[in-house]
Amino acid sequence: MNAGRLVGIILIAAGVLGLIYHRFSYTKESHEAKIGSLELSVQHKENVDVPDWLGVGAIVAGAALLLIGGRKP
Repeated sequence: MNAGRLVGIILIAAGVLGLIYHRFSYTKESHEAKIGSLELSVQHKENVDVPDWLGVGAIVAGAALLLIGGRKP
């Protein structure tokens, strides 16, 4: 399997997941203060919304890579 096919499959999977879930969240940790051995940190939960057009675009781009990537010059 060549790199073009692999990227195409990954793009299709990411596009489908983006259309199903519409958002993902992650935790961002920032270190606010460090005094000697005492360390204070703050964790922020961030949400990222995935627009529908981005999911559809990823599926289309992945399908194009699968179709074009399979051809040998």
